[in-house]
Amino acid sequence: MAQDFDVTGLHTETALFGTAAPKKVLIVDDSRVMRAWLRTVLASDARLEVVAEAANAVEARDFLRSNSADVLTLDIEMPGMSGLEFLTRLMRARPMPVVMMSSLTAAGSEAAIQALSRGAIDCMVKPSKRFGEELTQDICERVYHAACTRPGQLSSRASSARTAQDIDQKNLARSSNPPCRRGAIILIGASTGGVAALETVLPNLAANGPPVVVVQHMPGNFLQSFSERLNRHLPQNVFLARENVALQRGDIVLAPGNGQHTEIRRVNGSWHCFHVPNDPPALHCPSVDVLFASAETEAKHVSAALLTGLGKDGADGLLKLAKAGAVTFGQDEDTCVVYGMPRAAKAIGAVQQEVPVDKIGQAIAESHSAKRRSPRQSQSTLS
Repeated sequence: MAQDFDVTGLHTETALFGTAAPKKVLIVDDSRVMRAWLRTVLASDARLEVVAEAANAVEARDFLRSNSADVLTLDIEMPGMSGLEFLTRLMRARPMPVVMMSSLTAAGSEAAIQALSRGAIDCMVKPSKRFGEELTQDICERVYHAACTRPGQLSSRASSARTAQDIDQKNLARSSNPPCRRGAIILIGASTGGVAALETVLPNLAANGPPVVVVQHMPGNFLQSFSERLNRHLPQNVFLARENVALQRGDIVLAPGNGQHTEIRRVNGSWHCFHVPNDPPALHCPSVDVLFASAETEAKHVSAALLTGLGKDGADGLLKLAKAGAVTFGQDEDTCVVYGMPRAAKAIGAVQQEVPVDKIGQAIAESHSAKRRSPRQSQSTLS
């Protein structure tokens, strides 16, 4: 079936943004139970209209050839053509917003990260138990905002493979890197659309540059898969943040989705990560605001960037850093999948430079070069 599958000629006319018409949703899932559940959930939101269901990729293709949809919800694991393969073909021929539905298995998490890298707007975890109003609202909100996005606007990002020599050189560099004492550090926050954005930003940072700490909103299993993917594709050392481990030059650490927030602190002159309880409970855990606020007293050493994402997490923390002497960046509207978090930060004056996503890495590097040239700051205090 895969060889004969053709997604050219798909009907892509959608309702204009800003109208009162509900967004049209196509549900693609081989499980009749899951399709019925998702239809019930989405029907609770007047902004959304389920226009069709498809049990496999062929049915989805046939519907889209003669009908319109503003967004697809797409199961990753389906018989015949997988959701991941269908997504790849769809994005190549007729890009449109797609929200993936994934299990929390290791294989499902890896496929979800691949889907987000290949153009999916978001990925939701299939519920394994009873769900309440909060989950229903979250799903509707994410599907609606996905329907309002402009897919296919970012080019592909990290390289697809690394040689054994590359890995040996990375391990050798890591063994010779000292802890980053009294040095610069880069903090990044992202949410919806963040996988693709991070795969654009991180390759433009120096392989042996200041350590980078990232909060990306997604489930813990997804974060594990994402960190492993980045570690395979980047010259830096990428891993999930561990308690009280000194950060080295060339480290990129992701806050784990373990029900705790990640903070950074100075210990004997070196940067360390620490996990703190989600108390009182925050809307997002890990939280960008918590990470950013933890560096406020050392802001003069910080460059911080807020990337694409739904909501406003990170805006208040970015403002604290900016006021305390950090260099702050926000991803611009044209390259955001969802211009939410950067918009919120810009609105309160937290963003000093608004930059397209493909220029953020370079802008951060230039900010560190400017700091090193500054006569008012000792070079020994920066990486």
